[in-house]
Amino acid sequence: MIRDIEIIRRIRKGDVKEYESLFRSSYVSLVKYARTLIKDHDTAEEIVQELFFRLWQSRENLKIDTSLNGYLFRSVHNRCLHYIEHNKVVLRHAEEMLIQQPENQETPLDILRYKELQAKIAGVLERLPDRCGRIFCMNRFEGLKYNEIAEKLSVSIKTVESNMGKALKEFRKELIKR
Repeated sequence: MIRDIEIIRRIRKGDVKEYESLFRSSYVSLVKYARTLIKDHDTAEEIVQELFFRLWQSRENLKIDTSLNGYLFRSVHNRCLHYIEHNKVVLRHAEEMLIQQPENQETPLDILRYKELQAKIAGVLERLPDRCGRIFCMNRFEGLKYNEIAEKLSVSIKTVESNMGKALKEFRKELIKR
């Protein structure tokens, strides 16, 4: 305990060597302890590093009534509990946001994919012969049946089928490309 009081006194006065010595002698065991609570090595290291950073920042006002080792472990313990509680709040909030978000709401990625698909469709339609592209649009975008298209364009149903086959083949080539 007398040794602890001397270490604290030196750190309060800004003794970097004493602070570094405390850090080196305590760091590994504090990280191991934090890992038992947090189960993530990187987070455990961050918690211990943050503790020592704060310790040095507030060294002039440092008041430790227990053993220095007990103080450090209790501080790590409290910081780990705070971290766990904070993560619970974050998870609850994320779950609430998912519940509140309408299922059909588009994400930016959905919008981007839709625009890319539209561009590919437009590109294929531009490359198709006029009648072939027109037949495809009448069927897929206007909802007309083959016999209705044949009647409107004064062509046979076989011509409509053939042109739709060509158009679909071109779309498959474009849309299956990676």
